[in-house]
Amino acid sequence: MKNCLVILSVCMLAAAFSGTGFPEHNGLGGAANIPIRKVAAGKIIHRFHDTSPISPSGKYIALFRIPFEDHYPKAGDVGEVVLIELATRKETVVDRSFGWEMQVGANVQWGATDHELFYNQVDISNWKPYTVRYDPIRKTSRKWEGATFMVTPDGKQAASHNMVNSVNAQSGYGVILPEKFRSKNSGVVSNDGLFVTNVSTGKTRMIASIKRIFEEAKPKIGIDDPENYEIYTFKAMWNPAGSRLMTCLIIKPKAGGPRKVALVTMKPDGTDIRTAITTKQYAKGGHHMAWMPDGDHFSMNLEVDSDRNGLELITAKYDGSELKTVFSPGSGHPSFHPKGLPLIITDAYRHEVSVTKDDGIVPIRLMNVKTGKETIIAKVRVPDVKDNSFRMDAHPTWDRTGRYVIFNGYDDNSRGVYIADLKKIIEELKP
Repeated sequence: MKNCLVILSVCMLAAAFSGTGFPEHNGLGGAANIPIRKVAAGKIIHRFHDTSPISPSGKYIALFRIPFEDHYPKAGDVGEVVLIELATRKETVVDRSFGWEMQVGANVQWGATDHELFYNQVDISNWKPYTVRYDPIRKTSRKWEGATFMVTPDGKQAASHNMVNSVNAQSGYGVILPEKFRSKNSGVVSNDGLFVTNVSTGKTRMIASIKRIFEEAKPKIGIDDPENYEIYTFKAMWNPAGSRLMTCLIIKPKAGGPRKVALVTMKPDGTDIRTAITTKQYAKGGHHMAWMPDGDHFSMNLEVDSDRNGLELITAKYDGSELKTVFSPGSGHPSFHPKGLPLIITDAYRHEVSVTKDDGIVPIRLMNVKTGKETIIAKVRVPDVKDNSFRMDAHPTWDRTGRYVIFNGYDDNSRGVYIADLKKIIEELKP
């Protein structure tokens, strides 16, 4: 049954992609055998590099339109949750959302079927954030208290860090409330941590406090004086099976100075807490992890060989073991092909000069870890901003079938969303 749904999704998306809906947009300087279409324009983005904005059937793409691009949002600023039918180009504003930030919008994402579209919202009458599960087919919705960062692919569980205080860890990934509704953590607090929601009941619980993470993580996080830091969980990332979570600990010195970061994984009930990347290892350089298709391993950019130019793209098991370099240099927001092919898609930050010229153009990179070959899908312009909080990242991500790659771009001086068809490249991998 699952394979039938994948085939249906491929067929529907292929028909929409090759039909009269969206013209090809191959002026991005990438490989000639990769068709690219621009599917949305005008201050609009897809969520992140670890979820697909294309619906499970392949019929829709769900995005978020930001109201402005030149300054950071404040409480009460409103954006739009947008649904586009790929075959017809029909665009519908599902909702106006107050629950968003610049980098991932309102965390718009799909559950198991086209009947499950999730996004964040804020009730500005009492400044309480909540999550909406909307059914675009039946036009019905339900909600539960608290904002969501990521939903499992089967739509049964949602997880989040503290989305209200998220801006204290790093701007761009939570919801904005007035200052009086936010607070700062001091040391290893017991009232903040990682949260999981049962979608069917809407009940949310903290599965592991920051205090318990510090006490139980194996090996230890690596901070001897935690009372001198503000400590937050940041991002909550499900593996494909929904059987394990990954989060970062952002550890900021109260006296100022560079922050420390550790990568931690655990089971959905908060047990078996493992420090996958210690603060000492992370301090050498690293960013942007994602689960691999097997659910036991993750990938990320990490400095493991100082003699090489740039970071390495590594894989490791959920407990930090089996760490190995699979491609060099790494960059941007990498993720492995969802069907287990030896392909990684990523972008780059403009300052990652191992793969860019720091000229405002960043590559969408397709890497084959078996052959060591790299293909540039596109060269994407990014806005020139002084404040990193409202930068635009390409965030390339796979659709669920593994044939298409979706990414953000800025080729007409505003955020837009593109789809690349990798059919020819993937067919070349078949024996």
